[in-house]
Amino acid sequence: MNDAVLFDARDDGIAIITLNQPENRNALGREIREGLFAAWERFERDPALRVAILTGAGEKAFCAGGDLKEMVETGMQVPPRDMFPLPYDTIELSKPTIAAVNGVAFAGGWMIAQACDLCVASTTARFAITEVKVGRSSPWAAPLIHMIPQRIMMEIILTGKPITAQRAYEIGLVNRLAEPDALMDKALELAGEILEGAPLSVKSGRDTVMLATEMGRAAALQAARAASEYTYRSDDAQEGPRAFAEKRPPDWKSR
Repeated sequence: MNDAVLFDARDDGIAIITLNQPENRNALGREIREGLFAAWERFERDPALRVAILTGAGEKAFCAGGDLKEMVETGMQVPPRDMFPLPYDTIELSKPTIAAVNGVAFAGGWMIAQACDLCVASTTARFAITEVKVGRSSPWAAPLIHMIPQRIMMEIILTGKPITAQRAYEIGLVNRLAEPDALMDKALELAGEILEGAPLSVKSGRDTVMLATEMGRAAALQAARAASEYTYRSDDAQEGPRAFAEKRPPDWKSR
């Protein structure tokens, strides 16, 4: 870990990861990349942490994208496959993640917000895939087709123009909106709702969504059944109905 990325491991099972270079609009320079790789690894390896929230320091930017100065200095052409710390892509994660977008999420900033499972955005946030403006490309945007309609995706990528948080919410990119001062509270609220569920059920539920995204209907059904079997056979699968019948909160054991 380094000062460019802050890590707050809360007692309630939520990790808050903060990109902490607001003077650089939290751009994905080397220090932030290294700090973010370490933060995601710490989150995944800590069994007490169940949900992570990724946000940016300052009021103006969640993340303004890649470090263009670095690209010029290094003469970068195709970025190395493992250059950017992307959840569920270059980073192996098995737990839910939430992007809390507090300002602009442009190019690589959109990329890391898109990579998270869920997104809460400030009403003042803006999103853009700006690569066409600087002669770069955005292959990382391919999974976006599973989130928003094709023609909207086409316009966003071909024009490079920003969209508002309200528009992002309308097209399904953002789950919830919040006033700027209430952004983290809204993200914590969403994380808390996830924490109310049985841990193994949350995991198999997330697996089901991803399998359905990547497979055809019949194959996804078969794979999801297999992914859910461990959950069905767990102690928690007995504890949940028992707690309901006894009118008490369940005591999840994750086994």
